[in-house]
This record gives sequence, structure tokens and C-alpha cells, in this order.
Amino acid sequence: MKKIVLSIFIFCSWISITMAQQIRVATYNIRQKNNHDIGNMWDERKDAVANLIKFHGFEIFGIQEAFIDQVKDLQDRLPEFQSIGVGRDDGAQQGEHSSIFYNKNRFQAIKSGTFWLSATDTEHPNKGWDAALPRICTWGVFKDKSSGKSFIFMNTHFDHVGVEARKESAKLILAKAKELAKNLPLILTGDFNVDEHNEAYFTLANSKTVVDSYTVSPHVYEPSSSFNGWGESIKPKGRIDHIFVVPKIKVLDYGILTDTYQGKFPSDHFPVFVELSL
Repeated sequence: MKKIVLSIFIFCSWISITMAQQIRVATYNIRQKNNHDIGNMWDERKDAVANLIKFHGFEIFGIQEAFIDQVKDLQDRLPEFQSIGVGRDDGAQQGEHSSIFYNKNRFQAIKSGTFWLSATDTEHPNKGWDAALPRICTWGVFKDKSSGKSFIFMNTHFDHVGVEARKESAKLILAKAKELAKNLPLILTGDFNVDEHNEAYFTLANSKTVVDSYTVSPHVYEPSSSFNGWGESIKPKGRIDHIFVVPKIKVLDYGILTDTYQGKFPSDHFPVFVELSL
């Protein structure tokens, strides 16, 4: 009887430890708040965005294109989360944010920051290489309270015009990851504005530093492209929103989440979701 009880205890402990090491991660371009997305205005869809995040149980995720009002709206609707990040135009509140939201009950932010994707000045707002706009990467070193493990999470939004900027931004982020967190496991999310056939994508995917979670996941749910253009640009395949991880992180599941509400889309991108094991 004692052996049975001990076996059950060991098994339950193993299950608990295993579950504690699994993390639900996502990247989500939520589309900027503006006055010309008629029929898809932010105030009409902000609840749908928050409800999607809550239903799918995201625990830590990066967003793109968010103005400060949108960051605050999500914060109000996701009280169990905290966020880090600054606006790309002034390093404070102005311009789009690439914020990282994390469940404060599970994770502790040890340190964080934002750098600009530039060859000349990564500390202050500026446009790098041939980019049309200032571009940033927000990062944080987090400690998982349940497992005690630490990792670095980086979130970015590459330029939509600059071919050189996208390629060089990929190189810069890999260099910065080593500088900021040494040998900590890396999770990199973002809207990279390139699909899986582009040179900038290969700079990351073939770097040997990180791998595309899509290519190593044993379970892939890919009902469409990650960009939907409010339903007008959906393709059978094609990913411009990516989640990269270091090879020692195990990817358990990968999915492009094509949720809609009342026949409408929460954003012009679908969120990309992965379940990871550190």
C-alpha cells in the first residue's frame, strides 16, 4: 500500500513539474487605432481582442501596432496581466508600441527595455537603414514563479518597406539577445513583415541561434495565412507573424487562431500561438 501511495505521489509531482514548465505564448498584431478602419474601429473590437486572449489562455504575449490608448484598454480588460514597452516615436508614450504582456501571477519581470532597430543609434528614436519608420524591439527577462526558470522574451515589428532594414534588424536582435541575457533561453515574437521564403526570415530561421516554432512543432494548426486584411487577404498559407525560440525550448503546439466575432475580425492579423516547454 505504501508503495502505491508513493508511486501516486511521485507521478503527481512529475505531472505538476511538467505542467509548471509549459508556457502559453502568442504574438498578435492588434492593428493600430485610427479613424479610417470603418467597420473595424478599435472601440468596436477591443473587447473581442481581449476575450480572444482570455479564452485561449495566453500567459505571455507580444503585441504590435498598439498606441498607448490600446495598451491601456487591454490592461483594463486583462487585470491579471502587466505590460512593458514604450512608444517608438519618443521612447515614452508616443507612437506604436511593441509591448509585452505577461501574467503577473506566474511571471516576474526581472529587467526590461526597448532598443531601436538601427545601425547608428539603438538607444534613441530614429529610422534604421532603409526603413520607412522608426522600428523597435521590446524585451524583458522574466522569471517563472512556478518553475524558478528565467528566460528572455523579445517582441518586435519589422519595417514594411526596408528590405535591408529587415535583414539587418534580424542580425541586430540576435546580437542583442546574447548581450542582454547571455545564455538564457530566448523567445522572439513579432510581425516580421516577411513570409517564410524571405531572406530576412532565413537570417533568423537558419541562424542556429533560434528556430521557427512552426517547423519544429509536432502539432500544427494552420487554417490560413497569419495576415487576413479584414478578411480580404486571407490565403491558404503564408506567415508574416512568427515565434522563434532557441532549440533547447521544446515546442508542443503551434496554431494560427482564426477566431471571428459576429462575422468580423478582431484584427487584420490573426494571432499566432504556441505552447512551449522550458
